[in-house]
Amino acid sequence: MTTLTLAKAVNEGLRRAMEEDSKVLVMGEDVGKLGGVFRVTDGLQKEFGEDRVIDTPLAESGIIGTAIGLALRGYRPVCEIQFDGFVFPAADQIITQLAKMPLRSLGAIKLPVVVRIPCGGGIGAVEHHSESPEAYFTHTAGLRVMACSNPADAYTMIQDAVRCDDPIIFFEPKRRYWDKAEVDLAAPGLPLDRARTVRQGSDVTLLAYGPMVKTCLSAAAAAEEEGRNIEVIDLRSLNPLDLDVLVESVTRTGRCVVVHEAPVFSGFGAELAARITEHCFYNLEAPVLRVGGFSTPYPPSRLEDHYLPDLDRVLDAVDRVFAY
Repeated sequence: MTTLTLAKAVNEGLRRAMEEDSKVLVMGEDVGKLGGVFRVTDGLQKEFGEDRVIDTPLAESGIIGTAIGLALRGYRPVCEIQFDGFVFPAADQIITQLAKMPLRSLGAIKLPVVVRIPCGGGIGAVEHHSESPEAYFTHTAGLRVMACSNPADAYTMIQDAVRCDDPIIFFEPKRRYWDKAEVDLAAPGLPLDRARTVRQGSDVTLLAYGPMVKTCLSAAAAAEEEGRNIEVIDLRSLNPLDLDVLVESVTRTGRCVVVHEAPVFSGFGAELAARITEHCFYNLEAPVLRVGGFSTPYPPSRLEDHYLPDLDRVLDAVDRVFAY
């Protein structure tokens, strides 16, 4: 077992993937000499050279467009988008090319491109640097969408993402980059499309992913002091969705709260709530409730603590779901 931060776990996972396959490339703004804004790619260029760890111009559309061309030639590019809000200049390449070409070719073309996106708030940064754009990409057919929440999953999931032949959006919770945990570098992870039950419970199910998993675990620990037994599920894969694990849990608990940082209106939680209602209707003791950000642009740093879902807002939703 090795103690790693989440950022270092992604770094080690990328290093292992690059050692395993010489066709794996890392590319993005400042990923080489600087090692990335969050130092996630630190040391990789020194170890693998400038031909495999490529500092690109400040042009997200160019990064993804180039990666698509490299993938067509047999490479497996891993692209870093420096901040979540910077992915939108690359939306055309991701949505109209990367997601479409494999199906357009009836599977003859494979585009094994991983787009790494540090996501979410909590670091004192303003708009464009603290976004949660997952719903745009889960709505885009042809993309896998992943979200890691802890160092152990980050280490295995990034390697599995690189090995996968499908284009993948890979969200990393930037405010959890410095969280530490024990990681078994030899242990295999869950399959890429599987959810994980990170805390077992019997009274209510909390569904979360990325940065909100830790918040939900804290809420569950606090609720236990009041005699409530909360189950917490880390989705890990947003598309495809491991519906079996979710349905089994909610069928057993009878109550469900969905938690994410993105605004609640039209957020990914709406899809989760709809699916749970469809499959668990006769077992639900209350409506599926959602906790998330507000329908405003991301606020200045002094206000982000009021914007982001916290333990109190999660526990308030738990109280409301028991009130029915």
